Amino acid sequence: MPDLSDGTIGTWAVAGRHHGLALLDPPRTAAAEPAAPGRLRALTAHPLLMPYHRLTAAVLALNAALAVWWVPGEPAARAGQLASADFVLAFAVRQQPLVNALFRLALRSPHRWPLRRRWHLAKVYHHGGVHVGASVAGSAWSLVLAVATTRTGAAWPVLAVTWTLVALLVAVCVLAAPAVRHRRHDLFEMSHRYGGWSALLLLWAQALLTGHAVWVLVLLTVLVAVPWLRLRRVPVQVERPSGHLAVLTLADGTRPTPGAYTALSRHPLGQWHGFALVPSPGEAAFRVMVSRAGDWTSSLIDAPPRHVWVKGVPTSGMATVAGMFRSVLWVATGSGIAPVLPHLLARSGESHLLWVGRRPRETYGDELLSEITGAVGGLTLWDTTTQGKPDVTDLARRLRRETGAEAVVVISNKALTWPVVHRLSAEGVPTFGAIWDS
Repeated sequence: MPDLSDGTIGTWAVAGRHHGLALLDPPRTAAAEPAAPGRLRALTAHPLLMPYHRLTAAVLALNAALAVWWVPGEPAARAGQLASADFVLAFAVRQQPLVNALFRLALRSPHRWPLRRRWHLAKVYHHGGVHVGASVAGSAWSLVLAVATTRTGAAWPVLAVTWTLVALLVAVCVLAAPAVRHRRHDLFEMSHRYGGWSALLLLWAQALLTGHAVWVLVLLTVLVAVPWLRLRRVPVQVERPSGHLAVLTLADGTRPTPGAYTALSRHPLGQWHGFALVPSPGEAAFRVMVSRAGDWTSSLIDAPPRHVWVKGVPTSGMATVAGMFRSVLWVATGSGIAPVLPHLLARSGESHLLWVGRRPRETYGDELLSEITGAVGGLTLWDTTTQGKPDVTDLARRLRRETGAEAVVVISNKALTWPVVHRLSAEGVPTFGAIWDS
């Protein structure tokens, strides 16, 4: 690896069939014409108005309209029906097969379509906004139902179950608020799982006490159970290129598609953590990269397990939308290289990688670094230990122009991802990054 300590940008370009490497300036091709920014584009690029929040608002607005025009006639019956419908929608939109189907549908858009149209379709990964809106609306209708049931003078067992359900739903919603979720993710995860299961049991008790139809509860129960029906214990091989990183190889016969992720756990009823899946060369297996970022990851690196638990099926993630564009500039920091690597290995389109991190060779090892340089069209490597922290937005903006990439995909932490995504989007550049909705 060349010496980059002078502060210049080091760019690796792959040349020839033997992947000879040379340190080159980035290719200066004509950049894809960005959509006209305009004031509206700058406004809608603001985090508060991203599609995720607009979907949440749309679901809540529809429920508000029904509250005005439809519910007043029979508040108890109709509030119960709307609560059930909202909860079905909230559970369904999180189902892994449905999520995969939505991404497959978006990926069918041909590259000949206008860039702006593909940009809009690529926002498919904001579907979690529907889950949030439907969950909040369903909880609100449960409160309306509780008030209406109390006014009708229902028996005390019915009232006890109904108001306990309302209190539980409010607690789950509060603990899922972004401010709580990001600071106390373990608490959010446990409350969401066990609170959701408890709420389902209370709904069954409510139905049995009141004699209401149970077909919706059967559907909700199936939606909750489906991912757990594919729970399996998988042997794992662990390599530790450094004290900061563990690479897990799971040989369960899976050949994940680029952009897929799965949830792993050391104990089925304990913490679950999502990881991008990297295919293992020449075998029906996949790898995940676990970097030290908390108690759970630290314990896994320091005391590697022999088995881990896997739930459900590999699910398409945000980075999957890269397949909708002819060329992509990938922006990754540190272990964010993991979600990028499957796309580079698939060679599904022209790509350039901007990778910012501390001592990448020492942290990730020669083997992984060679795999990356052999797969990518061009690599701009920024070592923060010798070059300091870059202005990633400015660097990404310049590289996109120089490489001619149609889109930019950012894999990093929230503090870096959101500014890059929203500033470049406001300039009319299709830019995508995680939204941290789970």
